[in-house]
Amino acid sequence: MSRITGAVKVGGVVGQPVAHSLSPFIHNLWLETAGLDGAYVAFAPKDAEGFDALLAAGRAGLIAGVNVTAPFKEQAFARADQVTEAAKQVSSANILAFREGQIHADSSDGVGVLYALAQQAPALTLRNAHVVMLGAGGASRAASGALLAAGARLSILNRTRERAQALADDLGSGVSVATDESVLESADLVINALSVPPHIDLLRLPASAVVMDMTYRPVVTPFLAAAKARGLTIVDGLAMLIGQAGAGFEAIFGQSPPDMDMRAALMAHLGETA
Repeated sequence: MSRITGAVKVGGVVGQPVAHSLSPFIHNLWLETAGLDGAYVAFAPKDAEGFDALLAAGRAGLIAGVNVTAPFKEQAFARADQVTEAAKQVSSANILAFREGQIHADSSDGVGVLYALAQQAPALTLRNAHVVMLGAGGASRAASGALLAAGARLSILNRTRERAQALADDLGSGVSVATDESVLESADLVINALSVPPHIDLLRLPASAVVMDMTYRPVVTPFLAAAKARGLTIVDGLAMLIGQAGAGFEAIFGQSPPDMDMRAALMAHLGETA
């Protein structure tokens, strides 16, 4: 029986395209499990003006909050009235909560990375760990801030050194630009923040290294499969997605997600095996 009444709280995910998003599945399952009077839908504004129209609806009290994905993260940050330090650090936002006509912005990308590492690589200590980040785009920037705050030191390995240097300069102390793959030989953690499969020599990594991929389709990417075959601990993007989603659910619906095995539900939904 539907729990939706006239007091329903509406949230959603906004992006273009957005039909592929797993967020509606995640949030609606949490809502159903918790028995909350809420609904979570997908919004696909055709352009920046459409996104602004959605924000106006939020300010007017029609929407409780949204998760934001490409290409609207920077616009979400720019339009917000209040932003967290995490959002300021990356100059973008993937969570917007609408409260009394105000837009509150946050970024949970870093939270998602820390959650995934805690779930799938619990033996890894981030304080003083050497992290090699593959890529220097927005995903790399979001993860880097949280890792630095946890006490890690960072090396950015990117095809274009100028872009890596620009990110390193923005992030400040504790970050350097790698000149070549020799940096892998002292890595405690390698994170793929590229949208394409990386081509690095995994044999250079210590046997104790952890390898993470921020993408999740498939859950075990070829990059992770190669690392696993080498006997390395792997961390997948699905765990990161769940960690990000939890922060969004709390911001939008005002409480923590219910205690349940969301990973098992997602794996079944995706038709994948553990």
